[in-house]
Amino acid sequence: MTTSRKPRPDKARTGNRGENRREALLEAAASLFGTKGYDGTSIREISSAVGMLPGSIYYHFPSKEDLLLAVHEQGVNSVLRAVQEAIGKLPEDDAWARLEAACVAHLESLLGENSFSQVVTPQFTRSLEEPLRSSLIAQRDRYEKLFVELVDALDLPDGISKRHLRLSLLGSLNWSTTWYRKGRNTPATIAKRMVELYRYPLDISTARARS
Repeated sequence: MTTSRKPRPDKARTGNRGENRREALLEAAASLFGTKGYDGTSIREISSAVGMLPGSIYYHFPSKEDLLLAVHEQGVNSVLRAVQEAIGKLPEDDAWARLEAACVAHLESLLGENSFSQVVTPQFTRSLEEPLRSSLIAQRDRYEKLFVELVDALDLPDGISKRHLRLSLLGSLNWSTTWYRKGRNTPATIAKRMVELYRYPLDISTARARS
């Protein structure tokens, strides 16, 4: 007499399926968090969006807070990769061109058609309570260190605060998500114009050449 055995699931397949489910959860959560807010989004809504039972989410993420941290980290890493790729194509001694390329990549990421754009903005973070808010800011600070380096490389006139320039520029870029509408200008054009507002009044010789 022989005993039939159920075939064991292929580990690679189950691993891939689990990873796909995790990615689907991140996408769904990012979309819902971005449109309804963190507090306005329930685990049940996220699970329903991917066809899962609510309790199944906790197999991938221990809590709703952990899910948001993972969503935010993926969004930040996506923007970081885009910026690193953009500035990697330019010589290190062309500081303004590198800053402009970084701003273009930053804004194209934020205004592009992806689920994570609204979640990685300071506007989203400020509505959260501690300690979750500080955890997200720490993730974003890791990315913004790249802009510290880019602005520090600029040759600016005496008395110009590089810190204030950086914060003002990033603030302008990030807040564009609240007013941007497709059609009139592309994200790349907007980013370039924003950099020009800072560059040419400070670079007197270039300003004269352009006039």
